[in-house]
Amino acid sequence: MATIYDVLIQRGRYFDGTGGPSQIADVVINDGRVAKVSAEPLDSSLAARVIDANGLWITPGFIDAHTHYDAELMVSPSLSESVRHGVTTVLVGSCSLSMICSEAEDASDIFTRVETVPREKVLPILQQYKTWRTPAQWVEFIKTLPLGPNLVSLLGHSDVRVATLGLHRATDRAVKPSEAEMQQMEKTLENALDAGFLGLSTMRLKWDKIDGDREWSKSLPSTYARAGEIRRLNRILRSRGRIHQGAPNAANPLQIFEYIGAALGCLRRPMKMTLITLIELKGNFTVRPMAQLVSRLIQALGGNFRWQLMPTPFTVYADGIDVVFFEEFGAGEMALDLRDQVERNELLKDEAYRRNFRKFYGEKLSPRVWQRDFGDAIVLECPDASLVGRNFAEIATERSVHVVDLFLDLVVEFGRSLRWYTTVGNAHEDKLLKLVHDPRTLITFSDAGAHIRNMAFYNLPLRFLKLIKKAADKGQSVMSMEHAVWRLTGEQGDWLGIDAGHIREGDRADLVILDPAELAQNLEQVSWAEMENFGLQRLVNRNPGLIRHVFINGRAAVSEGDITPALGKSSVFGNFLPAQ
Repeated sequence: MATIYDVLIQRGRYFDGTGGPSQIADVVINDGRVAKVSAEPLDSSLAARVIDANGLWITPGFIDAHTHYDAELMVSPSLSESVRHGVTTVLVGSCSLSMICSEAEDASDIFTRVETVPREKVLPILQQYKTWRTPAQWVEFIKTLPLGPNLVSLLGHSDVRVATLGLHRATDRAVKPSEAEMQQMEKTLENALDAGFLGLSTMRLKWDKIDGDREWSKSLPSTYARAGEIRRLNRILRSRGRIHQGAPNAANPLQIFEYIGAALGCLRRPMKMTLITLIELKGNFTVRPMAQLVSRLIQALGGNFRWQLMPTPFTVYADGIDVVFFEEFGAGEMALDLRDQVERNELLKDEAYRRNFRKFYGEKLSPRVWQRDFGDAIVLECPDASLVGRNFAEIATERSVHVVDLFLDLVVEFGRSLRWYTTVGNAHEDKLLKLVHDPRTLITFSDAGAHIRNMAFYNLPLRFLKLIKKAADKGQSVMSMEHAVWRLTGEQGDWLGIDAGHIREGDRADLVILDPAELAQNLEQVSWAEMENFGLQRLVNRNPGLIRHVFINGRAAVSEGDITPALGKSSVFGNFLPAQ
């Protein structure tokens, strides 16, 4: 008998991505689409490939709406670190950073220090591959790549500013764009939206710094823009129904009103806005309630607003003093501004410098992300093995020194060989369960592709499913699993305005088959793996047995837990998905 099904997935629990009731069903894939969903068993002899999904879940592929794969996708388009965890659509161009309009060196320098991917790796990639200068040309380049997951993009405001003003003028607070320059930026944004970009990303957080020798350690270009410049770009987004992704300045909470004013829909069309990030910080208990109050206010006044929310403890790893949240205070910033290790060590040994560091450490009321508690920071690796597994406060007490002096002494002695970690937020599961229930959030913010030694949240969707399933197994009524799957798939696809997130009959077959029993394993565990074509090792997640199969555009990207050899080599998988 001739086969009429490409793939038949049998007797799995099927979630369609709408939040509606799940069911035990057979799912047929044909010609890249979900051809049939049947509550009744179908004839397996009609299928070229049969997958037994008994006891497994069939869900839409997950959407990761906050990544920094902008450079990596040029040389490793499989983006397999996300795909192996069931992600079938990724968004790039976040945090004002895209690699569209600016020259190769400019694009590298505004990206590499912020996202802690080495400049010596990123710049040669851009110099080799970057032939485009416009959004439409970039889209044409993307269409030539053998993408693993589907790709959507924002246009980065820092990128546009640098392309228009040049890196030096774009980072000079005295420079205001001329009318001709403003019109050029507006035209670039219009062209990007015409090419299918979802919208614009901006940045107000000043601790994100520039790399390279020309404008080293200045804040990102987007932070230098006056409010009027942003308003003009927002008018275009509002008129087109597109998205503004922003990042408020944590050191200036009042700046949130700039975003509130832009998002409100009173007497005008509301603008879609998403900000990073809603988090229960250990070091600042006011951030979460203020953020939720803001989102309620915007929504009540007709806005269309979402906080991005990481549904897992925010654990950060550090090498010596190299950790991004040290940029939020003067003493930490001074050390990170010095690239020469000898100079840096001389600074760290200076008593006046140490007094400043101790002063900041002792302050409890100023805005902050880091909780300023070395007792909550654990040594993970160190040439002195006796320190491993202990926190800095314990060691300081043992040596009868101030904990700041102890930390700085260890950094001077061991440098980046002193590796440690701390959890800065979302540490309490009961509070996290309340956060993920907030409808004014998007469950995203993996930062996949960035911070390759500092963070690993590639399996973020799976962590969310585990959180909800664990609560349900305890009898806690947080949300249904159908609702949880929808939050990772259909909700994001619909809000972003892209063709993704559902697996109803006729939809593109981007789907995942997973074993819910394997959600019980430790999903926060990190390990090291090769960063393909970068010659680097990076922090990753590995969850054997959890994701069984991943299909993208109806093709097997993961089979029995293993990446398919064709992923990243064949053009049959992911596509550029334009805004609808």
